Amino acid sequence: MFSDYLAEFLDYMEIERGRSLKTIENYSLYLNRFYEFAGDIRVAKIDINLVSKWRQWLNRYKGDDGRAVNKATQNYHLIALRSFLKYMARRDIKTLAAEKIELATSKRPQVSFLDTKEVMALFDATDSSNIVGLRDRAILELLFSTGLRVSELVKLNRANINLDKGEFSIRGKGQKDRPVYISNSAKDALHAYLKSRTDSFEALFVQATGRKNNSDASISRLTPRTIQRIVERYRIKAGITKHVTPHTLRHSFATDLLGNGADLRSVQSLLGHANIATTQIYTHVTDPQLKEIHKQFHAKNSKS
Repeated sequence: MFSDYLAEFLDYMEIERGRSLKTIENYSLYLNRFYEFAGDIRVAKIDINLVSKWRQWLNRYKGDDGRAVNKATQNYHLIALRSFLKYMARRDIKTLAAEKIELATSKRPQVSFLDTKEVMALFDATDSSNIVGLRDRAILELLFSTGLRVSELVKLNRANINLDKGEFSIRGKGQKDRPVYISNSAKDALHAYLKSRTDSFEALFVQATGRKNNSDASISRLTPRTIQRIVERYRIKAGITKHVTPHTLRHSFATDLLGNGADLRSVQSLLGHANIATTQIYTHVTDPQLKEIHKQFHAKNSKS
């Protein structure tokens, strides 16, 4: 029965495939929705007709908050089911072949990014006269300098950062390691922040105290939500009208690289994308360059 294998599959994804706890949590949610739709059926009964009906069910599904499931999230449900079916195949358990499930075509995501002037305005909105401002400047500089995901940023410890070399290694999605490089500006911001710290707490970014009588027990690591609030605070102070999140700085990192001539494969590696198709959402940056190339090399041959 489906429920007999679900917990086993989730354990396999966590332990043997090394997926993050967040991924396991999402897979559990998506596959439990399949269970909610189909019931505790025998896995041999899963066929393409049942999957088609589930897709229709998902398309009409409304959560407790009344919100529908968008196309991208519907695809995540299908990806989870395909992974489950692949696991069944590995165990020689008869069921639907995973490759028979096709994902829905979804719209290319709109990428929001900041130009250099806006990034500098964000940095300049911080106050370097106190530890909070020094910390926040270091956070903003590091996000833009490295393209880190906010989930990766909050996990960093002081021991991870080598300011002399200006680089370190990060373990991202899928438990894959990638190199991360720090700009001179980000190194200066990190050095100033760490110099102001009086605690010995291991986390790189913490709730700032700045007082020597505070014990490490009273200090906590910043959360992704706190980082989001920090970015929003400086967006307002800098007078930026765009919607800005920590991920916007990741987008800005990628577009800045491409806009200055970096190739797509290198940007893919620096962002930690498993598939270059994910990186191609940034090719809008090269579109103006293509126009100039066309003008430079084609126009001279089309004169009458």
